[in-house]
Amino acid sequence: MRNTVKLTTAVLAAGALTLGLTACGADQSDGASDTSGPLVVAASPTPHAEILDFVKDNLAKDAGLELEVKEFSDYVLQNPATEDGSVDANYFQNQPYLDDYNKKNGTDIVPVVTVHLEPLGLYSNKVKSTDALRNGATVAVPNDTVNEARALKLLDASGIITLKDGVGTDATPADIAQNPKKLQFKELEAAQTPRSLDDVDAAVINGNYALEADLSPADDALTVEPAKNNPNGNFLAVKNGNEDDPRVKKLAKLLTSDEVRKFIEDKWSDGSVIPSF
Repeated sequence: MRNTVKLTTAVLAAGALTLGLTACGADQSDGASDTSGPLVVAASPTPHAEILDFVKDNLAKDAGLELEVKEFSDYVLQNPATEDGSVDANYFQNQPYLDDYNKKNGTDIVPVVTVHLEPLGLYSNKVKSTDALRNGATVAVPNDTVNEARALKLLDASGIITLKDGVGTDATPADIAQNPKKLQFKELEAAQTPRSLDDVDAAVINGNYALEADLSPADDALTVEPAKNNPNGNFLAVKNGNEDDPRVKKLAKLLTSDEVRKFIEDKWSDGSVIPSF
């Protein structure tokens, strides 16, 4: 059984994050990290926490690492928890997302090691191909800056829309140059996109949320993000200055071990999670 804590936005609003996690000792009054206790890592439930639990159950003890995994069902809470010291590290995000977060919040969270890629996919309960999308169809997309741009680039690469030249990682529907089917876009929190499938014609869904909804990029997606040269690998991240924590170094080594590679390839043999090391 996982030794995890599942946190939601409502819990955070109630103040439980601060009250419940401060006791973990991740952040001391002088701002230094306490390296004598367990390494507390925030993670999205799937696949991040599953990968960390494999490390905890099979590899950590022999490496002399005490690891505690805390599941966050809402990934937007993980960087704030890492920044305020409620947790020592997190594992859920890619470089474009982190760059955008640091820029908007004046924070200095840094990547440690990239572990895996979850290809983004377009899913539908109503049509079986992108060609079957009707004129004026509604497509749900994640509403955070980076994942919305990533979703639109997937639709562009699939020939469904055409984005303006030079559009970067902050693209929005306003940056669409051609929209032949006059698609309408419904912007939702990424975690809500799988639940929207009965209400929209299609939805672009992050890999981890697709997995939680029992959707396979290989079997169920109308179109999927290519893995080759993809900049969206998910990594272990810490507050700047904690990269040299010996516990973090041990975990980084374990997360990029042959054992973890085999675990990922065996568990997600359909390509929904791909090792990035």
